[in-house]
Amino acid sequence: MRRIILMGVAVSLCLATAHVAPALGAATPKRTPRSIPKVAVPPTATSGTSATPSSPGAAKPATGVPPAAPVRDVVDTHWGVQVHDPYRYMENLKDPHVQAWIKGQADHANATLARVPGRDELFERIRELDTARPFRILGIRRMPDGRLFYLRLNAEDNLARLCTRQGFDGTERVLVDPATIPAPVDGHWSISFYRPSPDGRTMLYGLALSGSEEDRLHAFDIASGKPLPDSIDRMEDGYTDPMWLADSRGFYYSRRVKLPAGAPATEVYKNSVAYLHRLGTDRDQDRPAFGRNLWPNVAMSDVDFPSIVLTPGSSYAVGKIKHGDSNPLTLYAAPLGGDGDLTKREATASPWTMICDVADSVTDFAVHGDQIFLMTALGAQQFKVVRTSLSHPSFAGAALVLPAGDGVVDNVATAHDALYVSVHRGAASQIVRIGYDPGAPIEPLAPPDQFPSTRIISAEADVDGVVASAVGWTRASRSFAYDVATKSFVDTRLSPTGKFDNPPDLVATEVEVRSHDGTMVPLSIIHRRDLKLDGSNPTLVTGYGSYGDTRSVNFSPTLVAWFERGGVYAVAHVRGGGEKGEAWHRDGQKLKKPNTWKDFIACAEYMVKQGYTTRERLAGQGGSAGGITIGRAVTDRPDLFAAALFDVGSLDCIRAETTTNGVPNIQEFGTVTKEDEFRGLLEMSTYHHVKDGEKYPAIMLSAGMNDPRVDPWESAKTCARLQAATASGKPVLFRVQYNAGHGIGSTRAQQIQLIADRYAFLLWQMGLLKPLP
Repeated sequence: MRRIILMGVAVSLCLATAHVAPALGAATPKRTPRSIPKVAVPPTATSGTSATPSSPGAAKPATGVPPAAPVRDVVDTHWGVQVHDPYRYMENLKDPHVQAWIKGQADHANATLARVPGRDELFERIRELDTARPFRILGIRRMPDGRLFYLRLNAEDNLARLCTRQGFDGTERVLVDPATIPAPVDGHWSISFYRPSPDGRTMLYGLALSGSEEDRLHAFDIASGKPLPDSIDRMEDGYTDPMWLADSRGFYYSRRVKLPAGAPATEVYKNSVAYLHRLGTDRDQDRPAFGRNLWPNVAMSDVDFPSIVLTPGSSYAVGKIKHGDSNPLTLYAAPLGGDGDLTKREATASPWTMICDVADSVTDFAVHGDQIFLMTALGAQQFKVVRTSLSHPSFAGAALVLPAGDGVVDNVATAHDALYVSVHRGAASQIVRIGYDPGAPIEPLAPPDQFPSTRIISAEADVDGVVASAVGWTRASRSFAYDVATKSFVDTRLSPTGKFDNPPDLVATEVEVRSHDGTMVPLSIIHRRDLKLDGSNPTLVTGYGSYGDTRSVNFSPTLVAWFERGGVYAVAHVRGGGEKGEAWHRDGQKLKKPNTWKDFIACAEYMVKQGYTTRERLAGQGGSAGGITIGRAVTDRPDLFAAALFDVGSLDCIRAETTTNGVPNIQEFGTVTKEDEFRGLLEMSTYHHVKDGEKYPAIMLSAGMNDPRVDPWESAKTCARLQAATASGKPVLFRVQYNAGHGIGSTRAQQIQLIADRYAFLLWQMGLLKPLP
């Protein structure tokens, strides 16, 4: 299961390369069982040249016109409301006619963008900016013996490789380099997760092909590099890595059920099970440990996702149940015997005792010995942290560890020495340390080197301190380790400063904007210090607003290419996100979803009213679930924007429920099977709000054909509808990547090409680049 998430236009290439927990940024954050790629790559599809298939949607070379899509209207009636769907047939991505139409659109977009004057210069500048830092480290794990494991992306690398060293200053050794692993033509492998065994001898890691996020687990001996026979497909690692037993001879993992050929896509995430695997044994003989109908006192629906979490130094396992993509968890505790085997059964006895349920609003947890720390919104919209025993868990009797305050509790993590908690105020985070002794003081940790935002990126229950990422809106991130002895952060020297990581001429401003109902919405604005508020500046406003996820402080050097051209970059912290706590999330969910795009519109209007820009030079962007935000902002206020970017967007909310990832997302967005939620889905569906004859801004939709989170036909259908409806004469382009997915697992080259195309498209449409020849 995967949330439909995407970082903004300045997406970090680190995040695009791997999604190793703890994540270095936004979440995380679904998979598909379909073959890779989901749609066959037509001849020359990656080159940008046009094929000439004989279907009605075929593109013809050099016409300068995208292929038209036939209208074959399907009308569904939901709760007495007729819903028209003129391009329903595009949902069959295996249809040769649909493939030809998409291919024609992709060729047209590629050819158009290639002709934009200055596009190649933008690409070269963005590549220079992105590769100026010698290397980037992400996904750090520390071992009690001082060893480090991490992913490293060198300046010359296209994909991150798995490495190790002894201490922060040790000699590096490469363990896995996905660039050396044979892949299909134009495809690539990326490392999706890794987990060293407690004894440091064996490594588990996952590989996914071409952005598909379809992970297969592999194992090898760390000392020799020799591969082990253990290999497991249908992995479900998105919310929990494989968890090693204390003896390093086996591990728990979660796996999707094997479906028969032709099974509906909506069945993919149902009835997942957590298994125990012993090294060297047949994976298909692994016994289930936690899942539906396994234990009499553990209730679980078919769409719940179970996993088992083990923590070094604890003699208890935590059984975690994720209810689709909703935040509240159900947790159970079970004592681990000498061999850690939770698959053994004696009559109907269950080892599991409930810790908390959905009504307790627990969204994160961490274990230390016999204690579990729970982050909960129950009676605390900003969240609080409580503690209870794993031997006799009682949420009702849990002790208060960190009360709710003016900041929003973001996540909890346990190290050997203390509990560490991230707390954010607006988009900026701070780390708080709390010792394990009862009554231990709450110690806010001063951010290193005057960075405005610090967050935990690595915490190990058997290692003192944490590793933190420090970042600003105008400064790229660096990693620091908290030294318990000196009570200070020290530079890990794992994130050298690149030439463009700290531009001296940029400033960031935080304001609040009054929305349609009087609610004050945070808005972060970044630009050059010498900017003049004369309305002449190209401005890009981006927003997300789902799952309670916060658009945290972040900076990518690739943004310098935008600022160099006088650009303004603004992040709208709209409702549906988590910037102001759980109430902020709920106020942008289901029937209250209109607040999300209305907040975005208010922020965009503010940029015009304050003289940053004019409507002729204003653009909006949203990706994934943020496709709802930008899509409905544009369809509500097409007059407000010169251009817009719809990136792998959730755009057809009525039909999304029929997809693999639509089922888990019902909790966040709603279902057509309930009348009120159907009406909410219809209101938030961009595809169904496109009007014939409306003058829409220039729009570029992007999609990856291996996307497991948002099916690419949502973008295809919306593109066809916009092209047929718009009366503005402005382009509607459909940019397609055949060997990519939702962005996670994309190569560096793919990311740089995408950013260059985005900037070129926007500047062209704002009249800041010459017209096409």
